[in-house]
Amino acid sequence: MPTRPVSTNDWIEAVEASVEQLVYVREDEYTVARMSADDVPHFVAAGRALAGIQPGETVDLSGEWAEHHRHGRRFTVTACERVVPSTVRAIQLYLGSGLVRGIGPRLAQAIVGHFGEATLTVIDTAPGRLTEVLNIGPARQGQIVEAWREQKEIAALMVVLQGFGVSPLLAAKIFQVYGTESAEIVRTDPYQLIGRVRGIAFTTADRIALQSGVPASSPQRIKAALLDRLEGAAARGGHCFLSMTALLTQTAELVEQDQDRIRPMIDALTAERRVVVEAGPDQLVVYGKELHSREVKLAEQLARLCQARSTLPMRAFKEDQTLHDDQRAAVNMALTSTVSILTGGPGCGKSHTVRVIAATARAMGGRVTLTAPTGKAAKRLSELTGLPAMTVHRMLAHQPDPDALFDQVPAQADLIVVDEASMLDLHLATRLSSAVPSGSHLLLVGDSDQLPSIGPGSVLADLLRVEEIPRVRLTHVFRQADGSGIIRNAHRIRAGRLPATPGGGGFWFEELDDPEAVAERVVHLATVAIPRKQGVEPGQVQVLCPMRKGSAGTAELGRKLQERLNPAAAGRPEHWYGTSAFRVGDRVMPIRNNYDKGVFNGETGTVTGITPEQRLVEILIDDGDTVTYGFDELDDLTHAYAISVHRSQGSEYPFVVAPIVAESGGIMLRRRLLYTLVTRARSWVVLVGERKALELAVARLGDRRNTGLTRRLAHLL
Repeated sequence: MPTRPVSTNDWIEAVEASVEQLVYVREDEYTVARMSADDVPHFVAAGRALAGIQPGETVDLSGEWAEHHRHGRRFTVTACERVVPSTVRAIQLYLGSGLVRGIGPRLAQAIVGHFGEATLTVIDTAPGRLTEVLNIGPARQGQIVEAWREQKEIAALMVVLQGFGVSPLLAAKIFQVYGTESAEIVRTDPYQLIGRVRGIAFTTADRIALQSGVPASSPQRIKAALLDRLEGAAARGGHCFLSMTALLTQTAELVEQDQDRIRPMIDALTAERRVVVEAGPDQLVVYGKELHSREVKLAEQLARLCQARSTLPMRAFKEDQTLHDDQRAAVNMALTSTVSILTGGPGCGKSHTVRVIAATARAMGGRVTLTAPTGKAAKRLSELTGLPAMTVHRMLAHQPDPDALFDQVPAQADLIVVDEASMLDLHLATRLSSAVPSGSHLLLVGDSDQLPSIGPGSVLADLLRVEEIPRVRLTHVFRQADGSGIIRNAHRIRAGRLPATPGGGGFWFEELDDPEAVAERVVHLATVAIPRKQGVEPGQVQVLCPMRKGSAGTAELGRKLQERLNPAAAGRPEHWYGTSAFRVGDRVMPIRNNYDKGVFNGETGTVTGITPEQRLVEILIDDGDTVTYGFDELDDLTHAYAISVHRSQGSEYPFVVAPIVAESGGIMLRRRLLYTLVTRARSWVVLVGERKALELAVARLGDRRNTGLTRRLAHLL
C-alpha cells in the first residue's frame, strides 16, 4: 500500500497513524477518532472501517479529506489495517494505552526508554530481557508477555473476522471464551459461538459458515437455526416454547429451506435431548431443554408448597380496624394459605397491607422474611413497610449456582413475602420456590398489570390463572393517593383510557412530532429544566425509554446525556468498550447477575476508577460495596443515564422523563409498558412525544407469552 505524507488539502492514498482517542462510536460501528501522524500531529478520522480500533494502536488508513458541515475538516476512512508500531513514540503510546495488561504509561516510558525501536522485537523474541528494566521482576515479566501474546491473538482474530465481513468488535468476546483456539473455531465450527459469545446470533455464525463452505442444507446448520429460533423467542419475547408450526415456519424462512428438511432435525434434537416436544392446548409445542426443565420444576415446587400443612403459628390476633375490607381479606389469606397472591394498582395500599401482614405474623410468633427481585425494590419495600427487606438473590446466597435445581434449600422463615412479583422470571421463580421449606407461607405481591419479567416466563400472570391459588386484588384507591396525577392517570391507562393531558398533580405530556426534537427536549428537561425548577441535582431525574434503538432510544439518548453530564475531559480516565465509553463518574447498571461479585441485574452504581494497566473498572454500587470489572467483562454493564422501562421495574424515581414516539413503528409501545413507565415516578413524570404514539401505546394490549405453567400447576393441584 503506497503511503504519501498527510496533507489536509490533498487527497491521499494511505497514511500510517497512531490512534490517540476515540471520540464517538455509533451503533452501526461508525467511528470517529483523534489520530496523529508524523507530518500532521493531530487530525480527526471517521468511518465504519475504523470499527474496533483502540487508543494506542497504529493503523494504515486509506481515504480522503472532507469538510463536515458541523465538525470541520476530517479524514474519511475507506480502509483501515492494523500494523505493528515502528517509531519510539508509537510504541510507547501502544504499550502505555492499557492494551497490554500490566503496563501503564510510566512503565511503557521506562521500557521504550531502555530498548527504543527494538522494544517489540525484544518482547517477541527475547522476553527475558524485560527484567533489565527497573521494577520488572520475573512475575511481572511473565504477566506482560502473556498479555502481549493475548493482544496479538485478538488482533489476528480481528483480521479473520473482517475477512468474513463480521464486526471486529466481537474478537475480544470470542477470545474471552475460547482463548488461543478462537480463530480455529471461527473457521471450522462457527455455530458453536451461538449462545456462548454475547453478540453472536445465528445470522453472524451462518455468514461465516456459508463462506467457509458449509452446505446450506447441512444438518448442522438447520439444527443451529432451530435452537436460535427457540432461544430468540425466549430472549426477545419471553416465550418458553414455540408451536411446532411457528418453529418450522420461522426456521424455514431463516435458512431458506423446505420444511420437510427441517422437521427431521427437530426429531434429531429431541433424540439428543436438546429440545422437548409435547402436546400443547391446540398442537405440538417445542421447548428448549432448559426452559422445559425449569417450568416442570417450578410447577412441582409450587404444588408441594400449596399442598403442605402450614407451620406458621396460629394464635388469635386482633384485626386492624383501619384496613379496608379487601385489605383485611388479604391479611387473612396470607396467614391461612401456604401460597397466595396480593395484587393491585398504585395507591391501593399494598405496602401498608404487607406491613400489617408481617407485623401480625410476628406477633403470632412466626418468622418473616421480606424480599424483592432487585436491590432497589427491596430498599423501597423496606422504606414503605418500615421492616428490613433483602433481595431474593441474597436470601438464596448460599445457593450460588444459578443453574442448580435443589429440592430443599431452606430459606428459614414461616412467612416469605416477595414484592414486585411480576419481575420473577422462570429461572428465579424456580430457585425461589425450591428454597422455601414445606409448610412455610409464600406470599407473592405485585401489580399484574405491569410488564412481565425481562427473562422468560410470565410467572405472576400464570399463577393468577390457577383458580386453586388464593388471591386478593386491592381496588380501593385511598384519598391521600387520589390527588396524584400520576396515580389517576396510571389507572386510566390500565383501563385502556388515554391519560388526561395536562394531567396535573405531577403528570405532564408535552407534544412534539419530530423524534430528534423529542430527544433534544428530553435531554434538556432531564439536565436543565427539571433540576432548575425543582431545585434538585440531575441525578434525581431518570430518563426511561420504550425502545433501545432510534434517535429517542436508550443508546442515543444515553450518549447525549453522558456528553451533557459527564463529558470526556483531559485527565479524566475513560475506556471504550464496543460502542460505549466508560468514564470516571458515569452512572452504570449491571445487566446480569454476578454471584462472585455480589451484584445483581437492576442495581445501579458509579464508576469511581479506571486502571488501564490492570484493565480494570472500579464501581461503587449504590448502598453496597465497591466491585471491579475487567475490561473484558464490560459487556455485563450498561450506562444508566437512559434505561429501558423493563430495567426500571422495581425501582421508583423522584422525577421521570420519557420519550413517546412511533419511530420504527413504535414496536415496543404497549399499554403495560406505558403503565409501568408512569408508575415508576414518585413526584413527577413528563412524557414528551407524539400524541399518536401515546394513543398507540394505550390501545395495544401486547401479546401473551407462550408458557405452560398454568396448565402444569392446575393439573398437579
